[in-house]
Amino acid sequence: MNRLVSFLSLCLFTVLLATPVVRADDSTTGDGVLWSRPSHLLPLFGRPSPLVRYDRRMIRAAEIAASRAYSKPTWRCWHFVKDALFEAGVVAKRPESPWAKQAGEELCSKFGFRKLPVTDPKDAPVGAVIVYGGADAGHVELRTDSGYASDFISRTPYPRPLIGVYVKDATIRSASL
Repeated sequence: MNRLVSFLSLCLFTVLLATPVVRADDSTTGDGVLWSRPSHLLPLFGRPSPLVRYDRRMIRAAEIAASRAYSKPTWRCWHFVKDALFEAGVVAKRPESPWAKQAGEELCSKFGFRKLPVTDPKDAPVGAVIVYGGADAGHVELRTDSGYASDFISRTPYPRPLIGVYVKDATIRSASL
């Protein structure tokens, strides 16, 4: 049994090494190009998102948020997500809405985002902005390849009522994509 596990682990490692690396900030095709994950890259970027083509800089925003997130909430989730979206170049200026639960509305009306027909945050594509409601300010987070990030990292979605999952559509720059 141990030999089989070792053999399978070696095979998986070999496949991952042979897989071309695709990074969100890869500039060979320019910023904001149309991009959807090829099936062989799903282990690297999380759950599939069929028919969803979105600005790949959103993946970079998720990486930025994850790299700055704390292990516990600081109650500044929207602040952290705003910074990540701005620094990744997904938005031209920092959003101004004060409450996390207002994030989706502002992102759609001012920054070209659209709401996806997703009812479970676990089905959100990597990089998507996930907005939750509640009696207070709500909560917002970015989907990462291994969970969720805002002011803190979590492997599970936030336990609040889901308002929506939002992505920014990609800009088509080449017919060859």
